[in-house]
Amino acid sequence: MAKDKQAGTPTLMRDEPVKKIADTTQVAPKTAPTRAFAAEPVRRDSAAALPFGRQNYTLMLAGIGVILAGFFIMSLDKEEFGFGFLGLTLGPLVVMGGFVLEFFAILARPKA
Repeated sequence: MAKDKQAGTPTLMRDEPVKKIADTTQVAPKTAPTRAFAAEPVRRDSAAALPFGRQNYTLMLAGIGVILAGFFIMSLDKEEFGFGFLGLTLGPLVVMGGFVLEFFAILARPKA
């Protein structure tokens, strides 16, 4: 037990009991918010709808291919520890190009 606390005394003391105040205000019942049905997007088939279009998926696959090609180019470098042109310059530029292509593949609007 701490030195500054005395044994046997409660830490919280109240001089007077709490007085209950009668609530005279009327509370209106909450109503459920209404939604406008015209603002909701119209889907042809919600179970089979894909988040991206065919062009998006094609660009994503191409981006993955470019990224893999960049790593393959980096592995072709014959210099010690990959410190040649292929390992330090060309391969990383190709990989970055693949990531930029992935970025555009995600942001491209699918054709309706």
